[in-house]
This record gives sequence, structure tokens and C-alpha cells, in this order.
Amino acid sequence: MMLPFLLLTALQLLPCQGRPFQPRELDTISCSEEQTLTPQLSPTLLEEQVSLGGSSYPTVDITALQSVISATTVTVITSAVPTGTVQILPTPEVNGDTVGSVHTSLETAGHQLQNPLLTSDIASPTSLISTASTMVIKHPAYSLPVASTNIFQPIATDAPPSQIPQRSDHPVPRLGIEQSGPGLSTNKFYQNFFLGTQASGTWLHPYSIAWSKGTGVTSSWGMAVSHIDASQRALGPVNDYGAVDYFINPIGIQSLVLSAAELGSSTNLTTTNLTDMSVVVQLRPSSSADPAIEFPLTQGAGFVTGVYHGVTPVIQSGVFFLNVTKVNTQPRPGVTKYSVALNDGNTWFLYATSTDGTTLDLQVVNNGLIQATAPFTGTIQVAKDPNGAGEALYDAACGSYATGVNVSGTAVGMQGTYTFTFQKAGLSGAPLLMFALPHHVQSFDNAANSSLQTALQLQTTTKGVASAVVADSWTMVEARLPVSMSFVPWSPTEGSKKTLSAAAAASILAVAQSELSQDISAQTNLNSMYYSGKAFAKFAMILSVVYDMLGETALAAAGLEQLKAAFSVFTNNTQIYPLVYESAWGGVVSSATYVTGDSGADFGNTYYNDHHFHYGYHVLAAAIIGHLDGAWLTDNQAWVDMLVRDYANPSSVDTYFPVNRMFDWYHGHSFAHGLFESADGRDQESSSEDTMAAYAIKMWGMVSGDANMAARGNLMLAVQARSLNMYYLYSDGNTVEPSDFVGNRVAGILFENKIDHTTYFGTNIEYIEGIHMLPLLPSTPFIRPADFVEQEWAQYFDDGRADTVVGGWKGVLYGDYSTIDPAGAFAFFNQSTFDSSWLDGGASLTWYLAFSAALAGL
Repeated sequence: MMLPFLLLTALQLLPCQGRPFQPRELDTISCSEEQTLTPQLSPTLLEEQVSLGGSSYPTVDITALQSVISATTVTVITSAVPTGTVQILPTPEVNGDTVGSVHTSLETAGHQLQNPLLTSDIASPTSLISTASTMVIKHPAYSLPVASTNIFQPIATDAPPSQIPQRSDHPVPRLGIEQSGPGLSTNKFYQNFFLGTQASGTWLHPYSIAWSKGTGVTSSWGMAVSHIDASQRALGPVNDYGAVDYFINPIGIQSLVLSAAELGSSTNLTTTNLTDMSVVVQLRPSSSADPAIEFPLTQGAGFVTGVYHGVTPVIQSGVFFLNVTKVNTQPRPGVTKYSVALNDGNTWFLYATSTDGTTLDLQVVNNGLIQATAPFTGTIQVAKDPNGAGEALYDAACGSYATGVNVSGTAVGMQGTYTFTFQKAGLSGAPLLMFALPHHVQSFDNAANSSLQTALQLQTTTKGVASAVVADSWTMVEARLPVSMSFVPWSPTEGSKKTLSAAAAASILAVAQSELSQDISAQTNLNSMYYSGKAFAKFAMILSVVYDMLGETALAAAGLEQLKAAFSVFTNNTQIYPLVYESAWGGVVSSATYVTGDSGADFGNTYYNDHHFHYGYHVLAAAIIGHLDGAWLTDNQAWVDMLVRDYANPSSVDTYFPVNRMFDWYHGHSFAHGLFESADGRDQESSSEDTMAAYAIKMWGMVSGDANMAARGNLMLAVQARSLNMYYLYSDGNTVEPSDFVGNRVAGILFENKIDHTTYFGTNIEYIEGIHMLPLLPSTPFIRPADFVEQEWAQYFDDGRADTVVGGWKGVLYGDYSTIDPAGAFAFFNQSTFDSSWLDGGASLTWYLAFSAALAGL
């Protein structure tokens, strides 16, 4: 009999934080009562459930499990078998913790829970903008040079502009970070190791690890290793569309723990060699001691590897050992192999490679504890064997492990590539085994495809099934870079579309003149980089329509003069909360938290939340201003480059900023989560604003003449078009995400360990779907395929349901609708009774009309 899920309330994991705004009817949360949850349990597990808050919940007696491990010794039978020597343990009186815990509530620390739309009333202009400006459009005749053979070249390497003050402090301490200097990654897979308790999980895909820190069934001070199968997921309630509201993978299962006898309550965790794709985590017996074990970590690691430095290895399990076999035959010279059978029916392999000629000899102590007979210097690697399929591959690759990943890329015409070149350590000559995600495999070049080993696959938590690859590098090919995309409407089949009929042009011109007559300064000089950026981008896109589609240079010049004046408040750094460069982590942040003490101010910008959203809008606006005024571009390039460097620095040569702060090249999309510990790992809500940030990079690169930047933006968009349609946007036939969940059509909020069809600011369906639509851009049809949009519209918004939506979300919905029925969308936006309250304050009627009219050929 297996023990069922331990369902922890938010209070038990983190300070009590329920869902914001109106929770789902079935999702009522309090600190003493959790919401309805459907674990995928066998009938025997259901027998163990108890009643809590009107619903049935399973429980686990941690104390009883710990008593099994605390037993000094048990009687172990040692037997010789053809493959080796097996140590067989007695069946424990209670079974191990095979199901962990789930965290169902949203962690809202650092999140402002307000609507992302600009909802303040916009005053109607009392007079129309004068076109008698003396300013003349100075459209630069820019042309891009040929991109480098590696497009990941530094944007700049000098200090941020002088108007940005510098300071050395930050509200978040650098816990245990041994690396000096700025440019530390703040939004990467390993950040839980230096935040908060340092004990929340890290997801490598397919494995997850966490510092046990004296907790859990094992009460260990080592590194716990876990892998979750699809059958272990917990599912939320079924909604009106037949899909579950969320799925969650249990945390806290200590399948194996790599530890040492020297580690105890004084253990100290440190990190070093922090890069965008790797880190080394160190466990020290005390803060003053040398590392006892080091864990070189990369995403996709084929093994979890511990490098032991002359300490006595201890292997523990909260699942409990059934038997441990020391295999007679060395898989590689100098490697000792153990096969470990756990109480959940899974088998793990343990490989020990000594660097001083000694052999690792493990002695079983009890069902939760194995200890070496002597100190050991070398590596211990563990890997899970799914259905006996992985042993030969693991045997061939043991002793080798990745210590880092170099990302490089090319772009020639419409074809781009990106390559992961892995730095290796360990046994010389051993091949490197890693795991690739579905979007990698789908885009592999021939060499990578020939290295693919589909016989060995493991489920990931939120990214489908990972497949083994035996190679020292992978190259992925994206054959449809959107190089022809510019500022005007764009179609995947027809390219740029800017021609308008006389009637449509007249309607759009009248609207544009009215919108440009609004108070641009009042709408943009806000206490939020996010909201200000949205407003700047709105007005800039109006100018693009006026200049690039309508050819009204005088109106464009008049509007440009006002937009430049408003934008200068930010380039001069005199806005309400000026930016500051802080060298503790290395980045440009809002001063809002320094002033107010509120970590959630401006959506957590000071804590590095959402920088690609906030700065992406500013970069996009700057690209259009620079498109219209080459002199302005020259004068302000350093400031705009600084924003791009902050969220998308491509090179470690630039030491002021970390490499790829937001975009994760392994996952194929960004994570918005900044310097906040999270029980379920990093997350991101708006996939469409993620692509906006990449589009902004592309367009700023084009306008500023940085061919490498433009190529990176194109490549990022192509990668996102592939990855988002696997992990965020669910067309019919999506087999990557759970079949119970894909009926929701969009992710909602995607975490590393769960996906929740909701938002941080409410549960209305227009919020959940719409946050993946805004803003409407030329890149929107490239990312959101027509078949997906049609299916989403039919499920949620057709037959007049979109017309019942109130406020700016109605405009968001119809803007997205214009990608499949532009004529219908144009009719909506062009109606004589159109209500301006249907517009997000960060969107314009001018752009909606121009986009839909151009795509419809009106």
C-alpha cells in the first residue's frame, strides 16, 4: 500500500496568500482550508483520505516515516546474484513518502494585483493638434550590415548613461553567492538557491532538486533529487469547458538525497559560477569550511551529479529503499555502479567515479539510509531508469557531466540557428547525455537528430516529455525568421500590408488626428515603467500608421514633436520614480521600492519582475521614434541600448548586466519572475508581452543598424512561435501538455512546476485569454496561428459573447479577432457608436483600424 498525497495549505509552505480578486467558486482558500483538488490516485490511496473543510484530502504521517529512518540499523540480507551483490532490506512497517505535497494557491509576493490595462479615463482633446510644426520628419536611410557568424555579440560594454545614478545596495541580499561583481543572473532556474530559505525547488527538466535543509522524511542536510511521472500530478476541478483549471506536480518527494556524514545542522549552502545556463551549488559543513559536495547544474542534465571532496557519502531516501545492488561489471573503467530499487517501484542507477583510485563501497543502514564505508573523492551521479529503457545509455555516458552551456546563433536570410555547446567535465572520452524538450527536438538539425535517443524519455513537469540526446552540442534550426516584418501590419502568408483604400484611410486619419491631440505627457509620465511604456508604445504606433501607412508627414511631425518631449522625461531620468543602476546584482531598476519600501511597487520592477515587459514597450516606442528621426536615435541610443542590455544582454563580454536575464534559451521563452522565492519555481503570465519584448529588440536592432540585434530578435520570435504553441497556446491536437488541461486553450500562468488557468488580477475568461493577446502587433499573427485563434474564439467569444465583455478587454478581444476576420474586426472598430471605454489605455483605435483594414484589404 502506498501513502497518499500530503496536501499542504499555503500557510504551511509560505505565508498565507489566497487568490486575488474573486476566486473560482470551487477554489475557496483560507489559511486553514485548501481548495477542492483531484489527485490522480489509485483506489488504495483513496482509502487513506480524511475529511478537511468539507472535502476529502489524504494525509501523510511524517513523524512515522521519520521513525523508520531514525532506526539505527535493520537486518539486511546480502546475497550474490548473477549481476552483482544485492543488499535486501526488510519491508518497512510504513511506506515512504511517494507523493509529496502540492501548493495550490498563487504566490503573490512581489505582484501588484491590479489589471494590466490602463483604465484611467482619457480626456477628450478640446482642440486638434496643430500640423504647423516646424519639425520635419528626418527618416534615416538605415540599412543593416550582414550579421556576424555568431549573432550573440555584445550590444555595448560601457557603463549606463551618466543620467542614471548608481548605487551598490539592493533590498534582496545575495545569500551564499560566492561570485563577486555585478551582472548576476536574477531570473534563472537556480535562483531559489540564493533566495529566502534557500530550500525551495530547482527544476532541471526532467529532474528537480532541492536542499533538504534538515526537513522532510529524511531530515537530511544534503541535496534531494526527484522525478515526477504524469500519473503523480494533482488536477484541479473540471471547468465548464471540460478541462481542469490547473495541474500541479507534487514537491518535497525525496527519492534520493546526495549527502555526506559531515553535513549537519551547521551546513551552509553557497553558489558560484553563476551563468545564464548553469551554476555550481556547494554544500559546506559550516560557513567557514571548504565545500564537501559541489553540484554542477544545467537544465536538461542527464544525471544529477555530486562532486565529493574527501567526505563520507551518505545516500538517503524518503521513498525508502527496497534493495541495493552493487553491479559486478564496471560500465566504464574506474566507475562503480549501483542499482537502487525504491519503494515506489522505480529503479535508479548510481554511478561513482573516483579521482583518487579508491572505490565507493556503500553499506545499507536502514530503509532510508545508505552510507559509504570510507571518505570518497570523485563524482556520484544518479539517474532514474524508466521501464528499464535507459540502462545502456546511462552506462555509456556515466562519468561525464555538463558544467556550462555556451549559446551561439546564426542568421542568413530567413533561416536562423542556435546552438548549445556544452562544457564538460569528468571522465575523458565519455559521451555527454542530456535531455531535450519537445521544441528542441522538433527543430533539431540533422546532426542533433542523429544523436537523439528516443528509447530514453522522461516526463517533465510542464514541458511535455524530454528525450535523451547523446552529443556535446545541439543545433536547432528555425527556417522562417520574420525578416520582412516591420512596423506596419503583417501577414504570415502575404508579408507586410500597408495599403489602405481612400475611405479607410480617411476614417483612420480622423481618428489618428484626434488621438494625437490627447495629452501625451499626462498619459505617459506615470509612476510605473510598465504603464508608461504601454502609453509610449501606443502613441508611437499611431505615428507609424500616420507616417508609414497614411503618408501624412505633417501630422506625423507634429505628433512626433510631442512624443519626443514626453519621452525626454524618461531619457533624462526625471520621471516620478527615476531608474537607478544597482551593482549588487547588476541591472537598471525602478527606484520605486527604494523610495516606498514596497517590493511589489510597479509590479516588482526593483526586484527584477517583468523587465522585458516594462522595458520592451519603451524600446518599441524608441524604435519608432528613431525610425522617424535619425538625429534623435543617435542622441538617445545609449539609453535605449541600456534597456535592451538589462533584459536581453547577449554576451558575457558586457559585464554590467547578466546574460539573457529574462529569456531562457533552454525553455524557448522568458520567465517574468524576479528575486522572490517560489515553491513552484519561476513563472510567466503574458506570453504575448514576452513576444512584444522580442519584437522590440528586432525593430530597435533594425532601426539602430545593429544587425546582430535584429537577427536575435527575429530568432527569438521564431523560437517563441514554436515553443509557445506547445507550452502556452493549445490548438486542437496538442499532445505536449496534459490532455485534461489543453482544453483551456491557453496556459494562464505557467510555472516551472505547474500551470494554472488564471491570472494574478482576476479569473474572468477575457482576462485569462486576453493576457496572451495584448498588445496587438505585426508579430501577433506570426505567434498566434489562425487555427488557434479560430478555435479559441469559437470556444469562448463567438455568438455575441465578446460583445458582453466590458471595458478595454473588449478591444483586446476584437484586436486579436482581426487576425482571422479583419473585415469583421474593422466593422467593430469603425462603428459610429464605438465606445472609447472599449480601448485599453495602452492601445489606440488608430492602430486597431489600420491593422484590420490593411489585413482585410479595405
